[in-house]
Amino acid sequence: MSERFQYSREGYLNEDFRFFHLSDTAGQERDYHFHEFDKIVVLISGKVDYTVEGTTYRLMPWDVLLVRHHMIHKALIDQTEPYDRIIIYLDSASVERYAPNGGLADCFAETEKRSYCLLRPGAEEIPALSEQLSRLEASETDSGFGANIMRSTLLVQLLVLLNRIMQGDEGRVHEGSECDEKIAAVLSYINENLASDLGIDELAAMSFLSRYHFMRLFKSQTGYTAHNYIRQKRLNQAARLIREGVPAVRAAAECGFADYSAFHRAFTNTFGVSPGKIKRM
Repeated sequence: MSERFQYSREGYLNEDFRFFHLSDTAGQERDYHFHEFDKIVVLISGKVDYTVEGTTYRLMPWDVLLVRHHMIHKALIDQTEPYDRIIIYLDSASVERYAPNGGLADCFAETEKRSYCLLRPGAEEIPALSEQLSRLEASETDSGFGANIMRSTLLVQLLVLLNRIMQGDEGRVHEGSECDEKIAAVLSYINENLASDLGIDELAAMSFLSRYHFMRLFKSQTGYTAHNYIRQKRLNQAARLIREGVPAVRAAAECGFADYSAFHRAFTNTFGVSPGKIKRM
């Protein structure tokens, strides 16, 4: 594997983007997890259900899933059929450098805003999407003059296309997507109030469920206990603030951690690096 395709074990992307075209009968997906980078999934063929932040999407051929960094997700793959898909890992910050103020990453921000990650291109949009992905894939083996520039240009064109599809698909909830409205409301509340005291009893009351039933339902929908989900989201938010230049002690406090030493341990165990090192990275 070439050096251009290396990324560290902590889950950071040391390149602008990475392209995969994978076809097998099992897939290589892990259990519930998240990335430090954005992720594009395009299903070519096969049967797979993707669960992202409590919503399950039953993908159809040429569906596009936009998974923003820090979104917790998992794929459930039907191993009786070949699973053909394209996956792109993307550093959105690098995209902004290609086209400052161009809004190329808006499609990812929009998925988080509307809590819905699925794009389903219309029949008239699929040929253009297929062609653009094929051109991007072909560029992976190009080592000629300006190859990196060409590759980046093709990625920008793909993102322009996805944003246009997003604009035409805005507000739609497609057949095959499922979520529990009570848990979806709790997830939105958690992500908007990470600095607050997010007690389990309070969250259960919001859902009009007993503590026991809330905890069971939350785990089945997200793959995490409510406590672990809240802690992970707080750590993710703190990591973002630290990268933006906020001192680690202040970032910890703003994300609901009262004890900095406990925050430091949890941060290092989760990301494999200390808060100080992640700032330098």
